[in-house]
Amino acid sequence: MSQIQSAQSNLSEIQAQALKKFKEAASSKALYELKVEYLGKSGKLTEVMKEMASLPKEEKPLFGKIVNEVKVALEKAYEVRESELKAKELSEKLAAEEIDLTLPGVERFRGAEHPVSKVIHEISSIMARLGYSLRLGPLIEKDYYNFEALNIPADHPARDMQDTFFVDKAHVLRTHTSPIQIHSLETEKPPLRIMGVGAVFRCDSDISHLPHFHQIEGMCVDRKVSMADLKGTISFFVKEYFGSQLKTRFRPSFFPFTEPSAEVDCTCPICLGKGCSMCKQSGWIEIGGCGLINPRVLEHAGVKYPEWQGFAFGFGIERMAIIKYGVDDIRLFPENDTRFLRQFES
Repeated sequence: MSQIQSAQSNLSEIQAQALKKFKEAASSKALYELKVEYLGKSGKLTEVMKEMASLPKEEKPLFGKIVNEVKVALEKAYEVRESELKAKELSEKLAAEEIDLTLPGVERFRGAEHPVSKVIHEISSIMARLGYSLRLGPLIEKDYYNFEALNIPADHPARDMQDTFFVDKAHVLRTHTSPIQIHSLETEKPPLRIMGVGAVFRCDSDISHLPHFHQIEGMCVDRKVSMADLKGTISFFVKEYFGSQLKTRFRPSFFPFTEPSAEVDCTCPICLGKGCSMCKQSGWIEIGGCGLINPRVLEHAGVKYPEWQGFAFGFGIERMAIIKYGVDDIRLFPENDTRFLRQFES
């Protein structure tokens, strides 16, 4: 028997053996192991193909043709059997996982409206009665809108007050919602009464600070706007939001985008001024900052001063929720624990 006849006989034997085992395979995993045994890199068919190197030159094409025919036949048989086995296994799996409709359902724990959303809706509703409408803005801001347009140039020390996440040299994750005011001044004509709201980001995290929190800011631009208008607006808001018995007080402060500037305190809503852990026994609690808009900010936005004047004020949403609902840890807000959220059901 010639060398090629011997190889051909060996190939026929391998093909018959493989086809028989493919047909008898009980699972797709077992079938795959057989594929590796016969068609893998170290499989029986591969070992036979190595004999081509010792064949005479004129017999190699015929040998290659025979080997290829056997390989194609085995691959086709494998695909057919694999399809049969996978269909069978899927059917068995579906039968085993049949749902018993008589069993009790899985209990799903329901939360409630998130306190951050709740506070935003409450504040927006109160301010809407004074003619304020809501505005949104991008979370990634140009450095110009987050700082320069708000009278905070590159060398201004106030930048040290903002622990900023920089996206690149020209863009930041906004550190406050004040850029919304600039966008509104650029695209809308005064008089304006708006509330800017949304998420802000700072490199800060502890029991009273989050790297990702929310702010809401109000801005009024009109003719002959004074500090008295600002005080009246905030006093109205405090009484509507916390209760009519609460008082407000204003302490001098500094913000680059307002002049004069003030910090706003109100009577502690928890103890009503008697002193408690929330207000650190002082009877007063800080709720935000405010002031008359700095003329340089108006000029940046293309608004003529003193023809138009304005005031602005801002609150931290989580802080307002903490004060109103007595939450003792700001880190509870982003967790979305349904046990926490259920406490805010209406």
